[in-house]
Amino acid sequence: MEKNRAIPQGYMTVGELAKKMDTTVRTLQYYDKEGLLSPSSKSDGGRRLYTDKDKIKLYQILSLKSLGFSLDDIKNHLISLDTPDDVANVLTEQAAAIRKKIESLSKSLTEIEKLRKEVLQMKTVDFKKYADIIINLQMKNEFYWIIKHFDDKTLNHFRNHFDKNSGLIMMETITRLHDKAIQLEKIGVPPESDKGQSFAKEYWDMVMEFTGGDMSMLSKLMETVNFNIPCKEWKHIQEISNTFIEPALEAYFTTINYNPFEE
Repeated sequence: MEKNRAIPQGYMTVGELAKKMDTTVRTLQYYDKEGLLSPSSKSDGGRRLYTDKDKIKLYQILSLKSLGFSLDDIKNHLISLDTPDDVANVLTEQAAAIRKKIESLSKSLTEIEKLRKEVLQMKTVDFKKYADIIINLQMKNEFYWIIKHFDDKTLNHFRNHFDKNSGLIMMETITRLHDKAIQLEKIGVPPESDKGQSFAKEYWDMVMEFTGGDMSMLSKLMETVNFNIPCKEWKHIQEISNTFIEPALEAYFTTINYNPFEE
């Protein structure tokens, strides 16, 4: 009874605060030591005493910690809670941080689920391919699934010739050229025309850059096209664009008297 009377009204002990906020006394003692959350008062017997305001501040600290902030970061993010605007600003910042964390976790979850699907389809353990798939998922490369079909030589070529930035640029170029082919077909441009042949040269230059001029790699890439493409939208785009690309390239090779598959 004496012990309870020693606690002034409106205050709580470190043990009571820890229990209410589902943390530990040791954690609160550490926060006090680090200057993150000091008690508002002390009892005559030297016990740490906290208020409801301290409870809100502790909630702020624990929330930021759960979002991955370091203790130093948390110190810089702590705001005084003296006015309604102060409290509202704290909650606004935390809400924004939580949304950002949710988006990040949602993205990670999607990548994990896609990688799991690829792992099961591969039926072998290949951590290099796993890493390549993860990188391409992070790049938002919709062709990430192709990786499981490539042999080591083809993958080593891509690893040696493309980093994340150049890989993204290459994928954007491929997508742009396929869209361009569809547009040229749509407006009725003849593949053998000057405009069609200009496109064919641009497309073939891209292929040469993509393969490094290695025709054996080109053959491997063409084999990949025949795989069951999981993205129906891309398969549809590829089929339409190839209606223009194939005859345009044939005319281009005839003009320059070149056979890319001639040994």
